[in-house]
Amino acid sequence: MRAVYSVIFLIIAAALIVCAVIALRSKKPIGKPLARMLLALIPPIIGNTIIVYTGNKLLSTVGCYIYFMGMDFALLALLSFAFAYCNIKWPNRKMQLLVIIPIIADLVQFCLNPFFRNAFRTLPSVVDGYAYYKLVPFAGQTYHRILDYVIFFSVLIIFIVKTKKTPRIYAERYYVILITMLIVGGWQTFYIFSRSPIDRSMIGYGVFGLLIFYFALLFKPVRLLDSMLANLAQEMENAVFLFDASNMCIWANYRGIAFAGLQGKGFEMASERLNEMIGKLPQEGNWSGERTIGKGENTRYLSITRQMVNQSGSFIIVHDSTEEKRELEQKLFNARHDTLTGLYTREYLYERIRAELDEDPSKEREIVFANVDGFKLVNDVFGTAFGDYVLKSIARWIREEFTECGGIFGRFSSDKFGLCLPKGKVDETSVRDKLANFEVMQGWMHYVVPIHMGVYEINDPSLEVPVMFDRANMAHNTIKNDLHTHIARYDEEMRLKAIWDRNIANEVQRAIDNRELCPYLQPLVDRDGKVVGAEALVRWNHPDRGFLSPASFIPALEKNGLIASVDKYIWRSACEILKRWNNDLFISVNISPKDFFFIDVMAELKSLVKEYDIDPVRLRLEITETVMMADIDNRLQILNELREAGFIIEMDDFGSGYSSLNLLKDMPVDVLKIDMAFLRESGEKERTRTIMHSIIKMSEDLGMTSLSEGVETESQYRALSAMGCNMFQGYYFAKPVPVPEFEEKWVA
Repeated sequence: MRAVYSVIFLIIAAALIVCAVIALRSKKPIGKPLARMLLALIPPIIGNTIIVYTGNKLLSTVGCYIYFMGMDFALLALLSFAFAYCNIKWPNRKMQLLVIIPIIADLVQFCLNPFFRNAFRTLPSVVDGYAYYKLVPFAGQTYHRILDYVIFFSVLIIFIVKTKKTPRIYAERYYVILITMLIVGGWQTFYIFSRSPIDRSMIGYGVFGLLIFYFALLFKPVRLLDSMLANLAQEMENAVFLFDASNMCIWANYRGIAFAGLQGKGFEMASERLNEMIGKLPQEGNWSGERTIGKGENTRYLSITRQMVNQSGSFIIVHDSTEEKRELEQKLFNARHDTLTGLYTREYLYERIRAELDEDPSKEREIVFANVDGFKLVNDVFGTAFGDYVLKSIARWIREEFTECGGIFGRFSSDKFGLCLPKGKVDETSVRDKLANFEVMQGWMHYVVPIHMGVYEINDPSLEVPVMFDRANMAHNTIKNDLHTHIARYDEEMRLKAIWDRNIANEVQRAIDNRELCPYLQPLVDRDGKVVGAEALVRWNHPDRGFLSPASFIPALEKNGLIASVDKYIWRSACEILKRWNNDLFISVNISPKDFFFIDVMAELKSLVKEYDIDPVRLRLEITETVMMADIDNRLQILNELREAGFIIEMDDFGSGYSSLNLLKDMPVDVLKIDMAFLRESGEKERTRTIMHSIIKMSEDLGMTSLSEGVETESQYRALSAMGCNMFQGYYFAKPVPVPEFEEKWVA
């Protein structure tokens, strides 16, 4: 019996050591408190093993010391574990000391026992024929037992409270530990009162330690997991079906029941219903795929997964991705289509055209750029709602007109549209007629929309699609604002002009730096034929192309805004020339409408006359009525300030536009330059003379100087002089000449 109990105790101690090592290696927070408690159980068991195994008084007494003092450490470790396992923190440091100090006192009184016999002594005893030494307790031993029971009951209370507060589904982990503690505590109490030298309750201590190890580290609450997994599966948005090893459905969640129509039927019908709805799945192994069921608006898109679970069965998850697929398709549609008109966006139009060209490069096609001229006027007059209606009407016509022939079309931005059409499949005459009279009506609002199209015939399918539309746009620009022509085709001449304009733009700064651009001066004469000034006109002496006329490069510079750099250069050149002249001659320089966008005109001119120390009166400023076509108030303010600074303002090309008289009443103008061209083009000589005489008389009445430009004959000069015209300019007097030639002839 002695040996049997000794072996049992040693086996339990070894098991506790193994469990303690495992707990120490665990990454769970409870690992270290658990390991300390398991290791603390070993000394009482070892002490009891010595008591049971030996018949020697000294060894038995040593075993008692190990046993009793070890119980103090075991119960302290148990209390610490209970706090950690039940997620309780010590209220404060004093509370910890209230536990630790009594335990230290107990350990001290056991250490004094050999000298004072205050705790216990041992007496020989015989049990089952074996010699043992039983315990005779004194006051110190009573203190020890009371202390241990207080700690033990404190731990019991902690677990009882935790068990009551914890939801029932979690409580089993606490119930088992609580019941085991009660059994071990009762067993220990029986040993104390039985006064038996063999403490069999140590077996309970070991079992208790092993149970705590299991529940703290290895236990998985099966009921909780089952409940949670069932709830998760039930709440899933997918249909879930569980099958046993014989492929019989044993469970389905609510969505699965609804999907397969199993309401009021058994789960065994699930396999048959699934086969009818989604078809048979592969018989072996895991599988995932997509199936489509239904037709038209009732079409549903399903994602299906079957997963095998070892040899015990399988489960099938059916995800209805119809809404997701439709939402994705809608997002894709929105990304590829203009929200207002429903036509393709610019980017997707390019993509579609490129795909079609790559698929069949031999097929003849045309690129069309369409634009509504003056669309801003529609929004300003009728409002943006009607403007949107106009754009939708155009889009509807494009869709109806060009879908059947296989056209691809989209909206670029605002009032710009792009098309790719098969060549020869469109009735161009019909399209022209429609563009000439594209009427849009909405309620009382009625508007004839001026639409122009530029067409580029694709002769190189490898060309970038945006470049193709650029060429179609070039053709469109040639008829922009033309009320009679609505379709223009791109040709080689347009391409060469575009290349020319680009080259001009690239070379203009170099031409300024190298003085390839230079001012030419055309004399201005008074009524006596005396030269009183000159107009500065730019010329380009190109190193490769020779002498370029203004008509070959000025329009390109006007278009891209580089005319501002050229004008600044001519202004400075004029100031340099005036600085050299020691007389009263003046030079007129042109101010382009684009200058106001790229230059602080007033600051630049004031700076130049100050830099060269010349009288502003000698640098006259020519403007055209187009200067006033935008931001009128600001332009009037600038011109007034220039006049106040001493500059003379000349209005150029008077009579060639439509709004000159209207602007003349407000514009601060000193000189009225009368364009002779509109008079030469008329066959009504008397009427033209009357108009000319009226203009000269009007300028005189307004306090302006009249200047006739384009005078080519002596008779024109005599007639204009007789009418009272003050100054003259034209080939009759001289053509524009280089500065040195002008200075040689007319500068003293």
